[in-house]
Amino acid sequence: MGYHAMVIAGFGGQGIMLAGQIVAMAAVIEGKNATWLPSYGPEMRGGTANCTVIVDEKPINSPVVDHPTEVIAMNFPSMMKFGPKLRQGGILFVNSSIVEHVLERDDIEIVEIPANEIAEKLGSVKAANMVMIGALLELTKVVSFEAVREALGEKITRQDLLEIDLMALSKGREYIRKSHCGSS
Repeated sequence: MGYHAMVIAGFGGQGIMLAGQIVAMAAVIEGKNATWLPSYGPEMRGGTANCTVIVDEKPINSPVVDHPTEVIAMNFPSMMKFGPKLRQGGILFVNSSIVEHVLERDDIEIVEIPANEIAEKLGSVKAANMVMIGALLELTKVVSFEAVREALGEKITRQDLLEIDLMALSKGREYIRKSHCGSS
């Protein structure tokens, strides 16, 4: 599927906007069309933040999405807000480190990833966003790992942080490979 319209959502401070920017930048690096539309809750840090990213081979008419193809929910309020809007056959990526009760829908794929635990093992819980992006890349192939690596390199100038984010991407991909082996 060439068209992806995803919502990435969570608390302010979880790197939601950066995650969306990286996917959109990676798409542009690959010569695809992309939009990135940020949206903040009333109280920035600690409040909810989300962004919509559309990636397509064809020109994109509007950055607004009513029924996303994928949702990355970094917390429970985000899952409850955007999970029900996910289109039939879509994929809901849930940060199971924080979200204990997952939305009940049998017409979508629900992927639970303990993103905070994985990121903490790498030394920075802030890298949980990249764990989720790694999982997204592995399951959807929306953009290549190489393009995301290039986009991250342009966006993150501190080498130590860049290395953690790249490891987090790999761990997210690896988690999906291990938990989804045999199914696809």
